[in-house]
Amino acid sequence: MTPGTAGDGGAQETQGEWLGWRRAAQDALYGPEGFYRTGAEGPAGHFRTSVHASPLFAGAVARLLCRVDEALGRPAALDFVDMAAGRGELVTGVLAALPARVAARTRAYAVEVAARPAGLDRRVHWLAEPPDGVTGLLFANEWLDNVPVEVAQVDAAGVARRVLVRRDGTERLGEPVAGAEAEWLARWWPLTGEEGLRAEVGLPRDEAWASAVATLEAGLAVAADYAHTATARPPFGTLTGFRDGRETAPVPDGSCDLTAHVALDACAAAPTACATAAPATALAARCAPEHTPPDALLRPQREALRALGVTGARPPLALASTDPARYVRALADASQAAELTAPGGLGDFVWLLQPVGAVDAAALLVDVADHKEQ
Repeated sequence: MTPGTAGDGGAQETQGEWLGWRRAAQDALYGPEGFYRTGAEGPAGHFRTSVHASPLFAGAVARLLCRVDEALGRPAALDFVDMAAGRGELVTGVLAALPARVAARTRAYAVEVAARPAGLDRRVHWLAEPPDGVTGLLFANEWLDNVPVEVAQVDAAGVARRVLVRRDGTERLGEPVAGAEAEWLARWWPLTGEEGLRAEVGLPRDEAWASAVATLEAGLAVAADYAHTATARPPFGTLTGFRDGRETAPVPDGSCDLTAHVALDACAAAPTACATAAPATALAARCAPEHTPPDALLRPQREALRALGVTGARPPLALASTDPARYVRALADASQAAELTAPGGLGDFVWLLQPVGAVDAAALLVDVADHKEQ
């Protein structure tokens, strides 16, 4: 994974080990001994993403890249940027799934804080930050949920306060949320005065996403994550941990993943706001729901993947008699597609599609036969 924008998330409290969740998670995930810098198995050893579930996912992303290529008029150099690349599973799968003549024009980048894995395809450029001047597709699969954020909780007096945490996961309430963070909460995740209500303050994610989108000269940026919007915010937040394939208590000691669902509607508005207002306070003031750019789309993963050919349809039974091997392969694909699109699971991911330049995001998700490059 990659940590997103810089920043300490607030000064360390005078109580020694007590830190805001943003600073604590930043150290636990991306510090010298952080979760995403250590371990040969990478994220796949601790949780299952769409990339790990099936090669069909990489195939769908490759198909989307080809559609972006067509929309851009088949440029001489086509870029694919894999944000939070893990051990390079997605970028490797996308290169393998591309038609040969598209692959020959593709410049592939993997953005990750961990060291380059041994044996990775030599065509992949391994970077700590996304490159500038991208023409093509930037794809961020489960990146924003790992951009650390502050957690706010309402106290007995009805005041939203920053939640402080120790390395062992013990929490207490700190100072009232103020400034740009308070403005962000007021606009995107208002907390009533009911004691115990919690929210994750998504401003760093807005900034991280706006920064990533700004690297595109033309094309499409996609963020795929567990997400929520203003109409259905979770009342107690979603901060949690994952270790060895199981959900666990969020403990910022570097032993587990720390993740929280993403307010993707706020992220969608951030690039437009940042185009005219760089300071965080101005960004927060402009990122109101009514300012969400009309060309940015939010779509459930099941809809996006189905438009890209991942349908989960079972093969006709007659195929079992005429071509048994093909039938078995098709049946396996249908099972994997069902997992990628399943309600209550990976299908509940949300895709944010943010076009840059003369690209129509909606047209890219029309379920039609793709053009073949000659």
